[in-house]
Amino acid sequence: MDPKHKDLFDRLERFYDAVPRDAARIEEYGSLVLFVRDGAGWPFYARPRRDTTGPPSLADVSAVRERQRELGLPEAFEWVHETTPDLLAVARSAGLSVLEAPLMVLDPAALPDPAALGGVPVRLLDPAAPGFAADVAARRAVAAVGFAAAGTERSEAGPAERDAAVTELDVAALDEERARIADGRRLSALAGTPADGALASGMAMRVGDVAEIAGVATLPVARRRGLGAAVTAALARELLAAGTDLVFLSAGSEEIARVYLRVGFRRIGTACIAEPAPVLP
Repeated sequence: MDPKHKDLFDRLERFYDAVPRDAARIEEYGSLVLFVRDGAGWPFYARPRRDTTGPPSLADVSAVRERQRELGLPEAFEWVHETTPDLLAVARSAGLSVLEAPLMVLDPAALPDPAALGGVPVRLLDPAAPGFAADVAARRAVAAVGFAAAGTERSEAGPAERDAAVTELDVAALDEERARIADGRRLSALAGTPADGALASGMAMRVGDVAEIAGVATLPVARRRGLGAAVTAALARELLAAGTDLVFLSAGSEEIARVYLRVGFRRIGTACIAEPAPVLP
């Protein structure tokens, strides 16, 4: 680890550990901690314990995977390579496939005006607005369609596929979303037009003065227009205005990382995301 980044990586570790704790129970397996969500919602992951004195072992990884299978959870692990470098080899020896995602931090001085990107209005979701439930459903639907077609290439999937992917949210999920936005723990954004509806979406999770931008997606038919960059810039600007002084994200590939370079993000490390390797026929 670069010594000049030690404090930064320490702050990231505190953030990663804090985000799931108000919605999950904790189970520890050696040097790993598994976050198990209480109630409905996107399942969490396992990651290295902050107070660990040694790297996670193959036995730790195997114990967590067995527990995840028992609970019906995805066998998912996340960590920062610079903080826990030995885990990469252990995870691969366990048969896990590891995505090495560029870990990027915002340089506030390089953040452009969102209005100069994409040419499509970006708005933040308002939990008090009458259309809030529809906006949350649209954000999730755009993400579902966008992430189903990985990368940045244009293709035919657009508003029709988005509308088909819309699902009704239960009251508990909406109440949680409202509460998190109201107290500043979450931001959600949509970019779109009155004619086409939502074309791109994204969100941010915030703990104190640190925030992660995540889930930025664009409908494939609307790609290569700067919409993802505009959503990212709008979220980043709002976070800075709220007093956040460390804004970061993980890019899904080097190609996607180039989009975030345009918004003022700079690579400082690697975020590792592990899951079982696909079974070949």
